[in-house]
Amino acid sequence: MLKPLGDRVILQQEEEEQTIGGIVIANNAKEKPQSGKVVVVNDGRVLDNGTKVDPSVKVGDQVLFDKYAGTEVKYQGAKYLVLHEKDIVAIED
Repeated sequence: MLKPLGDRVILQQEEEEQTIGGIVIANNAKEKPQSGKVVVVNDGRVLDNGTKVDPSVKVGDQVLFDKYAGTEVKYQGAKYLVLHEKDIVAIED
């Protein structure tokens, strides 16, 4: 699996099939999902003074993130989203 650097995390986005009146919406016309499941977290980031800050999320957390955050990557046939921890706005309970 990929290992994120710095304060980045790797998510698996939730894909929702949306139809309007039985018509399938083209992928490029759909809104980007804003939720996903954390699959990989780095060890944390190091501040300028050398203090290590642990990540706020853990593997398995269901999270909400900023609409246009992150970079989509393909790895071993699966799609993932790599984003900074600061772009995560909430953890679902």
